[in-house]
Amino acid sequence: MTRFDVLTIGNAIVDIIARCEDRFLIDNAITKGAMNLIDAERAELLYSRMGPALEASGGSAGNTASGIANLGGHAAYFGKVARDQLGDIFIHDIRAQGVYFETKPEGTFPPTARSMIFVTDDGERSMNTYLGACVEFSLDDVEVEVVASSKVTYFEGYLWDPPRAKEAILECARIAHENGREMSMTLSDSFCVDRYRSEFLDLMRSGTVDIVFANRQEALSLYETDDFELALEKIAGDCKIAAVTMSEHGAILLRGSERVHVPATVIDRVVDTTGAGDLFAAGFLYGYTQDRSLEDCGRLGCLAAGIVIQQIGPRPMTSLSDAARKAGLI
Repeated sequence: MTRFDVLTIGNAIVDIIARCEDRFLIDNAITKGAMNLIDAERAELLYSRMGPALEASGGSAGNTASGIANLGGHAAYFGKVARDQLGDIFIHDIRAQGVYFETKPEGTFPPTARSMIFVTDDGERSMNTYLGACVEFSLDDVEVEVVASSKVTYFEGYLWDPPRAKEAILECARIAHENGREMSMTLSDSFCVDRYRSEFLDLMRSGTVDIVFANRQEALSLYETDDFELALEKIAGDCKIAAVTMSEHGAILLRGSERVHVPATVIDRVVDTTGAGDLFAAGFLYGYTQDRSLEDCGRLGCLAAGIVIQQIGPRPMTSLSDAARKAGLI
């Protein structure tokens, strides 16, 4: 029996978002446009240097789950928080958005993960993430019935960093496929790809993962090439479906010999690119689990991404389902 359209698995993180100048990134040795893993000491240092900030529940897969629920889909989420203030914020926010979330919190240490996100004037975000309680996610947190009853289980490549999470993800893949379901992942970040290239390729080529999301740079990094066309050919051959986003140039969707280019949604102004890829995945997977065409899945993804980059924060503050209806997509 199907209970959920999509189950997402990821690092449960509270985002702390502030605007800054490019000079701030240089002065603080922050790699622009990337996700930088940091320890507790650097987290405290960067927080002390931040300007006025907005706190919002985030985490890549959590954002995707919220986007699916916002579109009207049935979403579930696995992720680890601590029994602390930020953990309470995360739990409240994701449940309030209509996502099933029952992963048991850990104690008070390590604390709930937080990501300090610095947004420059061009809308680019540079993330500095202390994983905290995220690293405690393990096999014990896998709810077998939830995996078995989800059409697609989706996880973020970022979750490949904590060792015990790998075991849990592989068990989810086994349960999903045993029940005739599909497994999906996002490559998350080109630095993440550099760390786990061979493992990610093995997940795809072994059939452990069916659907892969990547942006242009991640796809190039995965195959260690500057030839984008070659990267597209290779990724199409390594998984059942690949969705490769290209910022303002839209996305290319690949399924065997089928290739579809979907243009980006026309927007007024980029405010903050945080969550763009997460919401693209949300729109695509919502469409996919509703048996929509590859093109419609891509258009839903571009619509959701286009909406979220026109606001601060990674989770839409307006109704995606209303916007999709106006666009004739649902």
